[in-house]
Amino acid sequence: MFDTVRKHRKILQFILMLFIVPSFALFGISSYSSFMDKETDIVKVNGKPISAQEVDNAAKRQAERVGGSAQIAQSLPFRQAILNELLQQRILGFAVGDLRLQVGKQELVSSLQKIPQIRALYRQDGSFDDARFKQLLASNGMNEEQFYAGQSFDLKIQQLVNSVARTELASPKLAEVISSLYETEREVQAMQFNVQDYLGKVNPSPEELEAFYQANAKLFERPEYIDVEYLVLKAEPKEEAKSFNEKADQFANITYDQADSLKPAADKLKLSIQSQKGVTRAGAAGVSRDHPLANAKVLQSLFGDEALKNKRNTEAVQISPGVFVSARVVILHPAQILPLSEVSAEVNRQVSLRMAEKLALAAASEKLSSLEKDPKSSAGFASSVWISRNKPGSLVGQAIDDVMSVNPGALPAVISVSNPGVGATIYRIDGVRQPATIDAKAHKAQAQQIQALAAQSEFAGFMAYWRNSAGVKVINPLKQANAGGAGG
Repeated sequence: MFDTVRKHRKILQFILMLFIVPSFALFGISSYSSFMDKETDIVKVNGKPISAQEVDNAAKRQAERVGGSAQIAQSLPFRQAILNELLQQRILGFAVGDLRLQVGKQELVSSLQKIPQIRALYRQDGSFDDARFKQLLASNGMNEEQFYAGQSFDLKIQQLVNSVARTELASPKLAEVISSLYETEREVQAMQFNVQDYLGKVNPSPEELEAFYQANAKLFERPEYIDVEYLVLKAEPKEEAKSFNEKADQFANITYDQADSLKPAADKLKLSIQSQKGVTRAGAAGVSRDHPLANAKVLQSLFGDEALKNKRNTEAVQISPGVFVSARVVILHPAQILPLSEVSAEVNRQVSLRMAEKLALAAASEKLSSLEKDPKSSAGFASSVWISRNKPGSLVGQAIDDVMSVNPGALPAVISVSNPGVGATIYRIDGVRQPATIDAKAHKAQAQQIQALAAQSEFAGFMAYWRNSAGVKVINPLKQANAGGAGG
């Protein structure tokens, strides 16, 4: 079932890294006593909870371990990943207990001797420095009993995963079959029926244009946009940090306290009020990436209720080191369906394309019917090419799937493949062959992909079984952490 993981150690290492946090990292989880935590908040595994506080603590430890900031530890995606890791630990822990796995003394000793921090405690004469060992444990909040229990637990987890890894996967033969299918070549000719070739044959009437416009009014909606004013406070090249920080505090306080206008802050700090028209939720057109109105947080504030509906100044936003911005909405231009007179050219273009596409598809259908009666006719087709899934040439998506699905015992054969908005293509398949040479590199890559996908599927099934057995129950969704402390 999981021979792939044994053959591809990186996959197994990734799974172990993601799902198993070693107890003796000397900078990680100090013990497994938290498995018995009594708080209930986020999720329960076999009746035992994982609390929000536990997630927050683990997130902080992990952020420190990888050199991340406190903000990273508080972010919802990061904390969700930590929760997933804790949940996997608990599920595997339940499986270990349910299966009553045991670890022998010699196996535990061998495992300990592989830990760099433990190896460093052996003296040159081979004796073990027990005093330093206990000191090391104490500095990490552990006693010997907790440490050995943690190491034993880790080994049981590895034992469990390795037992899955030893199950055979019958994929080599499958990989060979799939590679052969991907290499099989087919001789193909194409006949195009492009929409552009039929545009000259259509002339929509005013009634048809009006009907399309009325039925698709949303296509011609101009999104809301705003005209704004904004202030930029920028540190001078030689300005002292203390002086600028005082200005930044004034800037933030005045724009907040006197939120009906930017003028007080502009007058106090001698700043120029700048303006920009036509700002959408995507930003102001034609401005550079570092422009104040290209900043995501500034835009989010401008389109929030306080600024959009109440016309209040936005909060002072630091868009880069030494640069703060506050803005306000001057005029809101609501979303509006543009009148037909303003969009007549676009309406005509879209209606014409749709009418031309119908003509192209009809012509392709008529030609296909004719060819099915006389499949040996090759008049009108382009020169033949040999294609395969490995070397599809110009064929993509549905076209390559349909061509390669044609019964090789019924050649020559013709099929039609439509491409919305572009037209249709009739393909004539004349022959099938295996390539003269085999691409060993492609063979190996495909086999690895198949094995990796099978491994992922098998491990997912393995975890799903134990998740169900452990009675995992979600109590509350994980929420964004508060900036000042742990979140629920």
